[in-house]
Amino acid sequence: MTALSTVAACRRGKSVLWHVVVIAVLLVLLYPIGWLIGTSFKPVGEVLTNTSLLPRQGTADNYRQVFSGVAGYSVWHYFLNSLLVSAGAVAGNVLSCSVTAYAFARLHFRGRGLLFGFMICTIMLPQHVVLIPQYIIYQQLGLVNTFWPIVLPKFLATDAFFVFLMVQFIRGLPRELDDAATIDGCGPVRVFRYVIAPLLRPALITTAIFTFIWTWNDFFTQLIYLNDPGKFTLPLALQIFIDQSGNSAYGPMFAMSVLALLPIGLFFLAFQRLLVEGAATSGLKG
Repeated sequence: MTALSTVAACRRGKSVLWHVVVIAVLLVLLYPIGWLIGTSFKPVGEVLTNTSLLPRQGTADNYRQVFSGVAGYSVWHYFLNSLLVSAGAVAGNVLSCSVTAYAFARLHFRGRGLLFGFMICTIMLPQHVVLIPQYIIYQQLGLVNTFWPIVLPKFLATDAFFVFLMVQFIRGLPRELDDAATIDGCGPVRVFRYVIAPLLRPALITTAIFTFIWTWNDFFTQLIYLNDPGKFTLPLALQIFIDQSGNSAYGPMFAMSVLALLPIGLFFLAFQRLLVEGAATSGLKG
């Protein structure tokens, strides 16, 4: 009994130690977010002098200043712009990447392997390499200073990572399902619509979540193609707010940063279970 008690005590000790380490790591990771939220409620005089998480005298003036408008537009205007761009990117990636992945995984056509390999190589291609040619093309088409340069490429399956993700998922589906649908008279389009697409749901959810988060937080691409403040998204509006207010408005700057991060946090919390499910059942699994 003494030996069993010793073993049980060791296991409990290891479990407690493991939980303490995990909680400590979690606190370290969450500290910047907690500091950002706390600083957004600090008066101007405390932002640079009070380094603690909580303000000595909390105030909501920073948020009032943000909601009063940035560069002549309401903060909700920038929220709507970000939402339109992110929703368009999600719709484009989900539709185009799924169709492209189905073609690579199931259809037989000349040059399929070569095209698939070329597509995979584009993952290693830095964005800055193609930035100038793309900008010239969009400028000649008259699409600069619109949302189209940000949304349109998503409908052309330009995100090779998501195409590869779905290809790996579709290759794991039994081909007997396709054969049964073909015997029933379904062509490639109907096979994709009624057989592959419903089973592709976990990979589609993963693609939608990552596309939304990456597009919502994107700054560089939107900075290049959007020039009118009325078309700016939240990341660009934050930059305008910093330039407009100068060094004396750190509190409102942090307040707007919290507002910009809030939708991402809520989106992740709402779809966390689906994200884990999609990662566990798709090509991301190890």
